[in-house]
Amino acid sequence: MSGVVVHLPQGSGGADGGEAVTLRLGPGQVARFGRGSPRTPVELRLDDDAVSRLAGEIRVTDDHWQLTNHSTAHSYLVENPEGAGEYIRVQPRRVGAPIPFEFSRVVLPARSQIPVSFQVFAPDHLYLDPDALGAPWGSRTVTAYSLDETATYFLVLVALCEPRLRDQSRVAVPTTPQIAERLRGHPTAGGLTPRAISSHIDYLAEQKLRIADAQEPGNGDRRNGKREEIVTLALRFGLVREEHLPLLPPPSGSAGRERKSAR
Repeated sequence: MSGVVVHLPQGSGGADGGEAVTLRLGPGQVARFGRGSPRTPVELRLDDDAVSRLAGEIRVTDDHWQLTNHSTAHSYLVENPEGAGEYIRVQPRRVGAPIPFEFSRVVLPARSQIPVSFQVFAPDHLYLDPDALGAPWGSRTVTAYSLDETATYFLVLVALCEPRLRDQSRVAVPTTPQIAERLRGHPTAGGLTPRAISSHIDYLAEQKLRIADAQEPGNGDRRNGKREEIVTLALRFGLVREEHLPLLPPPSGSAGRERKSAR
């Protein structure tokens, strides 16, 4: 498996906000979270007086991740933002609670008005080849790109691919602000910020589609190249097709009028 991505959005670490933090963990690796101190170092610092110095830890396995709650008084919530209110409550002192969601938001009790939370993109979920379900066990295969078409990252992928699906040409791939504007009318993803969309694009490139060199830091040109490679791979292998376009909100403005007149 390719591991997990842990993301603390800017301003989500407590009353004092703070810069965004992104951690990448492979199988067997652990990340601790909490207020931290010189004697209690943590990889994910959550600055709120209600959060313990060592509040908990994330441990990555081959096919999922586990959450340990070091608090003696507070439960933590692990929400599935794409699951219509689905969540798991991790009780105090619980060790290694397995988390099944592909995309999760971990929420801790806090004294500040801003919730203390961070996001976890899970290991790549694998699915058996449906054509091989009746074959002997040794002959079964898994899909090369396991994409959940109900997930927000897939909606972002469709928005990336939309211009070329509609125009069948080498038009420019949308920027993250353009994708945020395109999804604004969506009932569940309409509030996505460009920063959140960038996280989904990184997840697609690094975890789901495994674009080469996607984790190397770079300038804006490299990020543009990453989006180009995502779109090229998705269209080449038919991961996104015209039948997926209705997942997006109806086109609005001049672009929508032009498409209607073209029909």
